[in-house]
Amino acid sequence: VHPNVSQGCQGGCATCSDYNGCLSCKPRLFFVLERTGMKQIGVCLSSCPSGYYGTRYPDINKCAKCKADCDTCFTRNFCTKCKSGFYLYSGKCLEKCPDGLEANNHTMECTSIVHCEASEWSPWSPCTKKGKTCGFKRGNEVRVREIVQHPTASGNPCPATSESRKCIVQRKRCQKEGKGKKNREEKRKKSNKDESKETRQESKGRAARRQNREQRENNNKPQPKKRKAPNKEQDLAPIDTAH
Repeated sequence: VHPNVSQGCQGGCATCSDYNGCLSCKPRLFFVLERTGMKQIGVCLSSCPSGYYGTRYPDINKCAKCKADCDTCFTRNFCTKCKSGFYLYSGKCLEKCPDGLEANNHTMECTSIVHCEASEWSPWSPCTKKGKTCGFKRGNEVRVREIVQHPTASGNPCPATSESRKCIVQRKRCQKEGKGKKNREEKRKKSNKDESKETRQESKGRAARRQNREQRENNNKPQPKKRKAPNKEQDLAPIDTAH
């Protein structure tokens, strides 16, 4: 063993040097060179740091540096996150997104352009004027629709969600609220009066039917026989005055 190589290393090193740090790592750890000024020091880590990707070999696991525009990568040719000023697309970091795609400044990715989508128009509303449907001849009617898909930054903007057009109706007078209330009250009183009249008529009819029934029952009862009054002339016997 070289005099500069030590077997009693710390921090996951299998072998190390006082000048160069770790020379090899313990199993499953990754070896990476970290620059300190003009000097490179070998360290052993459980996972590769940002800007590096790990590759496993039979004798050693190494961390290799990503491309200059990659912040993190899976392999050297497949980035997973780009550095500031670049947009990620299919594992590559681009300064400008391809045609048909737009740059998403929130995720720093190239994404598909989404255009606005609206639902079908609703039926036209009743013809109104100043919120009323009576008392006029010319008014307006409206229809609306909803936005079902909002656009992305480069997508087509959303259309209007409401339309209005003039309309003509047969003019009719508006019923005054007080008059209408009075008419409803009169109708209610009349209805109650009619109901009371019908109730009285029904009561009279029931009373008449009951009286007729009682009269028929009385007529059908057998009448008691009348006793004959005694004949005073017959009851008086002749008085015998001979004795």
